[in-house]
Amino acid sequence: MALETCFVRTWSLHAASGLGGAGRDRDRLLFGGGGGGAARQRLSVASPSPIVAPLRPASSSRFACRCKNAVDEVVVADDKNWESMVLGSESPVLVEFWAPWCGPCRMIAPVIDELAKEYVGKIRCFKVNTDDSPNIATTYGIRSIPTVLVFSNGEKKESVIGAVPKTTLTTIVDKYVGS
Repeated sequence: MALETCFVRTWSLHAASGLGGAGRDRDRLLFGGGGGGAARQRLSVASPSPIVAPLRPASSSRFACRCKNAVDEVVVADDKNWESMVLGSESPVLVEFWAPWCGPCRMIAPVIDELAKEYVGKIRCFKVNTDDSPNIATTYGIRSIPTVLVFSNGEKKESVIGAVPKTTLTTIVDKYVGS
């Protein structure tokens, strides 16, 4: 899902009859498969069709990202970058407040990682270590961890306390993304 929304395969026209040329051999090595059709189809968002001349991948760039500032991982937020990264974000933001000694925090961390990958380009995911950034936690009244806050346009919109199931978080996130 993330790659389909973010990356598109780049192609260039190759006027020569390079159907079995070095470019195709290079694709076979990079993407697997002898025929290239099925393997290439799975990786390609747009299915090119040779109209005038055979198409082959551009040699300079294999994939082009269509998402500006798309990050598919949870980023650490702290006192230094809170305003610019969280409050100043144009997209909705999910923030997990946690601490390394917190067992339930370790349970929900993989769920937050999955959400970051599934909603890449639609929502940004951050984590705040309450031991390292107590001022942020105090500002938002964080008294228990893990606590997940959702921000939209710099304003706190939702709050979830505890290690909740992924479905609970996806229901909340879906309210703020244009799915």
